[in-house]
Amino acid sequence: MPELPEVETIKNELLPHVLGRTITEVELFWERIVRQPPVNEFITSIVGKKITGVTRRGKYLFFHLSGGLVLVMHMKMTGSLLVNPSDARFTRAILHLDGGIDVHFWDPRKFGVMWLEKDESSVARQLGPEPLDEEFTPGLLAEILRKRTAPVKPVILDQSIIAGIGNMYADEALFEAKINPLRAAGSLSGNEVQRLHQAIRNVLTKALKKQGASIRNYIRPDGSPGTAHDEFNVAHGVGKNCPNCGAPIQRIVVRGRGTYFCPECQPQP
Repeated sequence: MPELPEVETIKNELLPHVLGRTITEVELFWERIVRQPPVNEFITSIVGKKITGVTRRGKYLFFHLSGGLVLVMHMKMTGSLLVNPSDARFTRAILHLDGGIDVHFWDPRKFGVMWLEKDESSVARQLGPEPLDEEFTPGLLAEILRKRTAPVKPVILDQSIIAGIGNMYADEALFEAKINPLRAAGSLSGNEVQRLHQAIRNVLTKALKKQGASIRNYIRPDGSPGTAHDEFNVAHGVGKNCPNCGAPIQRIVVRGRGTYFCPECQPQP
């Protein structure tokens, strides 16, 4: 699933192609990709509008349009946005822009969605803080985790608590912080919270520099893969050994999510 590093990469690499461009036509090959308003109204509302900006919040992309509307996109599990791809397989929608630019919403499993809002706030107010913002401090993380009895992994995956962290980066951050994913979130000591805070920021920053991770379906707007997965320590690591101690990486299920960890470096609570 595209997470913060992948969606931020899509935004950054898409911007030079779309900023200031006008939407001239919309083609839908999977009408259920549009959540709201009805399809005909959706199309007529955005055709002729200029893209004045593209921003990200959590795992959401916002295309700011002239006239005040915001086109919201969520890639869900397997979506990406491609610019003028040579192969249109798995394209579910195309935004045709002036200047010969076509943006394909590419989504093999048809989970991605897009819709219109008057502004970002209806989505943003449902999300927690951005983990790479200055406001996300160890103190804020301590307050977030305090008194929570749920395992720490699903807590940091909850988008209403912290925005943008997904399954693979949660595994990597917990490994770097040497915290077992089953630990009760509220049981972490001050030192462990500090380590987790630093690990979250380290893992996401490194992944951004590698343009995200292409474990399965994610690809960048030019069709090339990200390479962050090449440096994963535990995520999707069954059959591999811990780079620190050599113990076999284990996989368990935590609140329905496949979870990878080192049983020696991240001992059970």
